[in-house]
Amino acid sequence: MTFFSSDFLIYLLPVSDGFQNVTLPTEDGSTQIDHIIVSKFGIFVIETKNMKGWIFGSAHQKVWTQKIFKHTSKFQNPLHQNYKHIKTLQSCLGIEGDNVFSVIIFIGDSHFKTEMPENVTFARGGIEYIKSKNDIVFSDEQVSGFIKQNESGRLQPSIKTNIQHTKHVKEIVRNKNDNKICSRCGSAMVLRKAAKGKNAGNKFWGCSAFPKCRNVVAA
Repeated sequence: MTFFSSDFLIYLLPVSDGFQNVTLPTEDGSTQIDHIIVSKFGIFVIETKNMKGWIFGSAHQKVWTQKIFKHTSKFQNPLHQNYKHIKTLQSCLGIEGDNVFSVIIFIGDSHFKTEMPENVTFARGGIEYIKSKNDIVFSDEQVSGFIKQNESGRLQPSIKTNIQHTKHVKEIVRNKNDNKICSRCGSAMVLRKAAKGKNAGNKFWGCSAFPKCRNVVAA
């Protein structure tokens, strides 16, 4: 998932180096970062989303909504997704603090229908956000060290690495499917049994936000 190459970012921005599709080891498998930009103004961890339609969400919501005409679907808050990327990268580099920035960039024919944080934007807006960080926070020596650490700490790109990461992601998705999420409001779904009517005795998934949300899915 890319919107432009790291080389293009380096050309546009005052950065020292950039990395694409970086797979880092974690305690439970691996995590893959779309782009990492390293500079004396900070380290920028970029998550790109290739989506279309209307996008609804806020910084604190666990689940965001994509709406394409009458079709509605839910997806994980990309800020939360990128938080794990940042914590993993900080652990690998041995750094703490607020000098690692999360950037979420949407590409494709999508439109925000709710107000988004300044670090959730489209391609050009992402460049402007990165350029707005103009305070020097790392020395040239630190930047060089981060680049070397990232090159040595990442899992080497290969078909095997991609297969292992894909397998890990599928396991996460499978576990999430066991904990169903309401497609309408994002609340947890609860397995229930019909007490009366023609479906008495049959099990179904009902939204835990009932009666505010009356979404029902067959078990």
